[in-house]
Amino acid sequence: MASYLARRALQSLIALVGLIVLVFFMARLTGSPADLYLPIDATLEARAEFNARHGFDRPAIEQFGSFLVGLTRGDLGHSIRKDRPALEVVLEAMPTTLKLAGVTMLLAIGGAILVGSLAAYRPGGLFDRVASIGSLAGASAPDFWVAISAILLFSVSLGWLPTSGMGGPLYWIMPIGVLVIRPFGILVQVVRNAMLGALSAPYVKTARAKGIGNRAIIFVHALRNAMLPVITVAGDQAAGIVNGAVIVETIFGWPGVGKLMIDSIIQRDFAIIQAAIFVTATLIFIMNIGIDLAYAKLDPRVRQG
Repeated sequence: MASYLARRALQSLIALVGLIVLVFFMARLTGSPADLYLPIDATLEARAEFNARHGFDRPAIEQFGSFLVGLTRGDLGHSIRKDRPALEVVLEAMPTTLKLAGVTMLLAIGGAILVGSLAAYRPGGLFDRVASIGSLAGASAPDFWVAISAILLFSVSLGWLPTSGMGGPLYWIMPIGVLVIRPFGILVQVVRNAMLGALSAPYVKTARAKGIGNRAIIFVHALRNAMLPVITVAGDQAAGIVNGAVIVETIFGWPGVGKLMIDSIIQRDFAIIQAAIFVTATLIFIMNIGIDLAYAKLDPRVRQG
């Protein structure tokens, strides 16, 4: 198992390094921050002083070298807009995103296991057909379209829910509802297909012959053996939820890392962009390692390999 986890960790680390390089240089293609933070009629001397103060007067490759040196010390740069260390700003916003993503993932997994298992128990039945159509529709729905439609319906037309911001329980309903639709739809299909195979296995027939109840057969005997593909897809969907939070937080004005990242791109705050991407990618990296550990625990072949 150690070699399996080491190989997976190396793959994730290579992807993380590649992402950091890409983001660093792509961000600088958006233009010079001096164009936003200085007056239109600023003199060349003022622009030169601004660029020198923030290190933008040096070649990009040299700036990247300084960034890597700072990264080894936990220094991801200084925010131009907020005049604070970029890592500090990102870590302040991260708990808000994690709350949103965590609640969404728990609802998606729990709901998908229940719905997918019940749909697989009577394939072709009314519940199965409704669950299949609904989950396919949810898996295909774009987050931004669902979010805008939800605002038009529940906020503008009905006036039931607030359009943006973070406050009491009502503020959570639409962001979580929009984020949960896609992973729930995908996971329902995965659970259903995995459970169909598990419920037709010989050990399930043996359990039925012994008089074991349907609930125990579905949620104890069959579900454990059906969880391997579910865990794999759930890990991918967890990363997708963190990425989808960028769109949802921006539309609903949710003060998390996603909104912070979009605002920083618009305002060319390179340090915040780099710090947000690094922290988010590292979080996904750690999460994937956790998923691999769970997968190895459930599948003895991984431990033995």
